[in-house]
Amino acid sequence: MTTWLASDLHLDPTTPGVAARFRRFLDGPVRGAHALFLLGDLFEAWIGDDDPEPAHREVIAALAATGAAGTRVFVMRGNRDFMIGTRFCAESGATLLDDPSLVTISGERVLLTHGDGLCTDDRAYQRLRALVSDAGLRDAFARLPIEARRRLASEARAGSREHLAAASAYITDVNAAAVARVFAGAGASLMIHGHTHRPGVHRLEAGGAGGTRIVLGAWHDEAEVVRWDDAGWQLLPCPA
Repeated sequence: MTTWLASDLHLDPTTPGVAARFRRFLDGPVRGAHALFLLGDLFEAWIGDDDPEPAHREVIAALAATGAAGTRVFVMRGNRDFMIGTRFCAESGATLLDDPSLVTISGERVLLTHGDGLCTDDRAYQRLRALVSDAGLRDAFARLPIEARRRLASEARAGSREHLAAASAYITDVNAAAVARVFAGAGASLMIHGHTHRPGVHRLEAGGAGGTRIVLGAWHDEAEVVRWDDAGWQLLPCPA
């Protein structure tokens, strides 16, 4: 059985090429697979499950078709699409995962997370992350008119670009101590995440035991994904 893991597609109406690549991924390599895990930032901005944006509706339909063909689809919220909710899951057929989540893939316990919670050196971002994680704030945001939500999301993206341009590289990457703490608390030796847009495989010592951290890639680059079958896992450029 094959399982695929991907993150950081940042799907947006202004990037139809990425969406087309994702559809080819779903219709090709993913078709007939056991499961697909999408670990956050599926969308560049998700302002609520009631958003009528046609490009986003096409993504939901494509995920529903993937599930109908027998592949289980799991979705985790990221910092760009923290408003994903129950209606999205009902329409797409996806199962919403907590962040972090412990899952079993091919008999191995794996810790899955979007990855932004590991970037603890970026204190300003962590304050924002705590804010948008509040269910009450999400409910209040969802009650705003759609155009107001679009405007706020656009302003937030502009602010994020300014912040990233000004921040040192180490600040926007994971903190080693935070990674070690998460490994120690999870009881798993393998972690897979996205968010940082720095794909790679990192071996480390955590709590006296070896651990492996796999970082998925962003889809505006080579879209590095994980393919996991009976032979084990591989981090590779998206084959679509």
